[in-house]
Amino acid sequence: MTASESPITRRREEGPALPDVSMHLHTPATPATGTVVSSVRCTRNKSSSYVRHVTIDVSGTKIAGTIRPGQSFGVIPPGLDPSGRPHKLRLYSIASPTRGEDGRGNVIATTVKRTIDEHWESHKLFLGVASNYLCDLQVGDAVTVTGPSGKRFIVPADADAHDYVFVATGTGIAPFRGMILDLLESNSSSRIALVMGVPYANDLLYDEALIELAAKHPNFSYITALSRERQPDGAPPMYVQNRLETHRELLGSILASDRGLIYICGLAGMELGIFQQLARTLPPPHLDAYLQVDADALGSIGAWERRMIHKQVRPTRRIFTEVY
Repeated sequence: MTASESPITRRREEGPALPDVSMHLHTPATPATGTVVSSVRCTRNKSSSYVRHVTIDVSGTKIAGTIRPGQSFGVIPPGLDPSGRPHKLRLYSIASPTRGEDGRGNVIATTVKRTIDEHWESHKLFLGVASNYLCDLQVGDAVTVTGPSGKRFIVPADADAHDYVFVATGTGIAPFRGMILDLLESNSSSRIALVMGVPYANDLLYDEALIELAAKHPNFSYITALSRERQPDGAPPMYVQNRLETHRELLGSILASDRGLIYICGLAGMELGIFQQLARTLPPPHLDAYLQVDADALGSIGAWERRMIHKQVRPTRRIFTEVY
């Protein structure tokens, strides 16, 4: 048997076995109607961001009881776009565990940030259509939904056979809230670490709940990275990838194990910094389990560019990425 055919290499290429999931039970042509159950702001009052935890009752639809964390559902805002066409479908990550918010899978949730910006040329206000529509909805309002979507960004079928490093920025926390609740509520013995990155402490999402979970479950570690202010311990501003260095003992131990998996969710481009830090932090035998890096690229880590990903820097199937 050659090295390329060895069980270890084959496992890295194939990745962990994933469970079968339901897909596209409701399409834009055959949407379902859900009802808003609650809408709660999940940033502190002093945050400059407006992020809400929106829960929707989908009982009686094909979606009910079928969605897993890491999947998404679609929302179709009412009305027409500037061209006079119906608004297009927008996808939102499920923030609920498999049991749903109600314990029966009938109530799903997502984490929505209002998109509020300014057009550079006209300096006129720009408001995201779907995000503000969702955040404006009141309890009892109807909402048109589709889904589920996605079959790759989910926890493996044999969840207890793995340990996890979840890395999120902003609303990228949504799928990890559900995944972590699934794992902890099943009394999993897996080691679980969440690295959450935001500009300021006031922007942290689900912060109090995650602190409580970490205090209750010794196998779960909650680590934050603030990019525009000092950390609570006085350390300078940092990004999520810097935690691979400051928490090398914990995170390196998980990643050096044959059980280790990495999930990344958040702003596009964040994966490059994480890949660079992995290359700096993990010695080659362990790095190879996550990244296959060309020899010339390995000698110039600081010069990596995003266009190199999947070419000179190739993630293995032990890395799961969902960026936007």
